[in-house]
Amino acid sequence: MEETSPEQSQIDLLQAALDHVNQGFSVFDKDLKLVAWNRGLWEMLDFPPRLARRGTHLEEFLRVNAERGEYGPGDIEGKIHRRVERARLFEPHYFERIRPNGQIIAVSGTPLPHGGFVTTYADVTEDRMRQQKLEKTVEERTRALRQSEDWLRLVTDNIPALIAYMAPGPVFRFANRRYAEWFGQSVASIVGKPAPEVVGEQLFSEIEPHVRRAFEGNAVSYEYNRERPDGTAVYMRSTLIPDMTLDGRTLGVFVLSLDATEHKRSEAALMQSQRMDAVGKLTGGLAHDFNNLLTILMGNLLSLSRTTGQIPPEDLKARIAPMLQATQRGSDLTQHLLAFSRGKLIDPQTVRLQGLINNVETLLRGSLPSSIKLSIEQGPPGLAARIDPTQLETALINLAFNARDALSEGGDLIIRLETCELSGRAADDLNLAPGAYARITVSDTGTGMDEATRLRVFEPFFTTKTFGTGSGLGLSMVYGFVTQSGGAAAVTSAPGQGTRISLYLPAVDLSSAVELPETSNDGGDEPRGSGELVLLVEDNADVATVLAEQLRDLGYMVLLAESAEDALQLAASLPEIRCMLSDIVMPGQMNGVTLARSIRSARPDLGIILMTGYADWGMLQEKDESVGFPVLSKPIRPQALAQTLRNTLSA
Repeated sequence: MEETSPEQSQIDLLQAALDHVNQGFSVFDKDLKLVAWNRGLWEMLDFPPRLARRGTHLEEFLRVNAERGEYGPGDIEGKIHRRVERARLFEPHYFERIRPNGQIIAVSGTPLPHGGFVTTYADVTEDRMRQQKLEKTVEERTRALRQSEDWLRLVTDNIPALIAYMAPGPVFRFANRRYAEWFGQSVASIVGKPAPEVVGEQLFSEIEPHVRRAFEGNAVSYEYNRERPDGTAVYMRSTLIPDMTLDGRTLGVFVLSLDATEHKRSEAALMQSQRMDAVGKLTGGLAHDFNNLLTILMGNLLSLSRTTGQIPPEDLKARIAPMLQATQRGSDLTQHLLAFSRGKLIDPQTVRLQGLINNVETLLRGSLPSSIKLSIEQGPPGLAARIDPTQLETALINLAFNARDALSEGGDLIIRLETCELSGRAADDLNLAPGAYARITVSDTGTGMDEATRLRVFEPFFTTKTFGTGSGLGLSMVYGFVTQSGGAAAVTSAPGQGTRISLYLPAVDLSSAVELPETSNDGGDEPRGSGELVLLVEDNADVATVLAEQLRDLGYMVLLAESAEDALQLAASLPEIRCMLSDIVMPGQMNGVTLARSIRSARPDLGIILMTGYADWGMLQEKDESVGFPVLSKPIRPQALAQTLRNTLSA
């Protein structure tokens, strides 16, 4: 077998490359003889195979075309002669030729330095048809819009909706009367104006991403709100629908906007109704907890009543302790119920988290069995978040007690505080905005949970505990608190590998954070009075008796008023009164807030403290007006009462 020369190998390689070009290709020398070509030329123009050889004269290709009618009817020889003479000029040329079968071929010839030329052939049939179709579509749509504009305006002006059409830019090309008036324009003035100029720069910056997506060919829906001249908010729900050609080009965007204000109000009312329905179910779940608390109180009180004067001090303290804990637990349950029904934080504050976790550690140390090792890993001292500190403490205690139940054989319980930066996928997975967050993680080495359980842990009323040992509300309350605080919760667990629950809270400006005083179990640390006279206003006799005793224990003298009218007279006639402690909700025409303001105007020197058993006492005030006095929530903790009295009297 004869070996192939290197030169031939290179020629073959070049020919193989040319055959893969997606256009036809030919090279003719100065004598108009074929030098090189590719397979695409023959496939595109259907030349007979006999011409595919070096040395074939251009005239032979022209003759094939002329004889099969490529150049139209007439003198074949004349047509060939004219084309050969034109080729001998070796000038750059470009033309498009429509073949009898409708195929459009773009021919582009470039002369070579020493004579001859290189020619490329491209099938542009689809491109030209697409272009013609687009031009025709635009023309038809323009004509149709002009013909139907009057009819369209008549219809759209009577539809209770805002309707418009935006062309690329975006620029308004059409708007019905309602749309134009909504933005303070007329039907005539809005046409031709850029969208930012019509809707306003601020609103356009908000909706611009939606408009951009619509011009990319996507149907988009979104909501926005504006303020009416009278100060009320109005909500609009808009839908953008791209106006597209059959080949996928976007000519413009149709705009449909509906007033969603009433819908929003109805939706809010429905959500409140559903929340109150859930509160009804929640009350049933809490009944068990309250019955247990009342059992503790009743049992210890009966025991004390039977053995009055016979109990050693240490036994008395041991019996009183669970009663105090039960009352505090009852107060917490009530606050959680109210928070759940209102769907908002009770007392948000900017709090340094390290001090709060120290409080939780103090509470847990005496509540966990010795078989469980509690570890606290503190983060930066200045790390803070805006939260309700009581709810966060309760949430962490809930998580710790759940971990305790999972550590029946003992093990490690770890509470870790740290700062983290969320971005990209991590923030999206938690449905949080990118940024800095405080992360509090409660992890244990307990039994863990399977995937089905893990996915349901935050559902209200879901519990894996036996009947009577849990209401299934603990983790749902944790979740509700964290989300209300602008954060998120995540659970990682597997059977036999323990559980890790992480709470993410937005980190805030640390310079504004306040130190949270650590919990004290010593009842003797409260600031004491020096015999100052306190006017107590409370219509419930039993509550008044308890509060009066608390005040006396703190070193104050007490004067009791049963009504607001009685308190007004006493405050006016007795200058010895240094402070008033009044309930907010009382029978009669005057509530505690009104009473406090009346006394303050007459006695600006008198310290005033309010108290309430209602979480929604703020609804008694005028809109957006601060009450202006410290408010204590019932049941009142001795430490809170003592400190508030000291602050009020020293102000």
